[in-house]
Amino acid sequence: MDERDGYMTEENEAPEIDPRVLSLVQDNIGNPVIDVVSAVSEGTGLRIDQAARQLYILDQLDEVRLRDNEPPRGMISFGVSVYSIRFWAILSTLLATFLIIYVAPQVAPYSWIRIGLGFIVVLFLPGSALIEALYPKKDDLEELERFALSVGLSLALSPLVGFVLNYTPWGIRLDPIIVALSLLIFLLEAVAVFQKYQYFIMNLELVEAR
Repeated sequence: MDERDGYMTEENEAPEIDPRVLSLVQDNIGNPVIDVVSAVSEGTGLRIDQAARQLYILDQLDEVRLRDNEPPRGMISFGVSVYSIRFWAILSTLLATFLIIYVAPQVAPYSWIRIGLGFIVVLFLPGSALIEALYPKKDDLEELERFALSVGLSLALSPLVGFVLNYTPWGIRLDPIIVALSLLIFLLEAVAVFQKYQYFIMNLELVEAR
């Protein structure tokens, strides 16, 4: 048995919670997290980081629920909040790809960056966006599963886009492929944000106590 960060852990066993911590947390239900952490720290003598860790463990054990004190109340506010940071990171990656292809000079090191971003846009982002749309909850899949499925589905989606373009007036050329893949990624990510918003709303009214 080892002592780490103010709580006891044992291999293959759940971390132990000091009964005083649980009592103090229950007495402060509904208060901001920082106030609860301070109350636990003062009441038990734990450091702030140790008290915060205890509160996190209680959340993981479903003893309490940590909730945003001022959550977004609409789709637009959710879309521009930290909850949708992945969406904006993907859009930034797509924008960077357009810039590196059409604006930056085609010489090193820009050519290497172009190749790297091309691999990401073609071999990872399409599948990753589809996985996010299908499994919006973080605990739906393990991170390794998400990565593997993202690569596998990208290897299926990207050729499919090329196949469809082959039967259009634009054909299989750089510009149509970049535009089509970017639109596909954008639409799937937009669906993922909507799915996450629906799940967020469903859980918004849950009380903090279990």
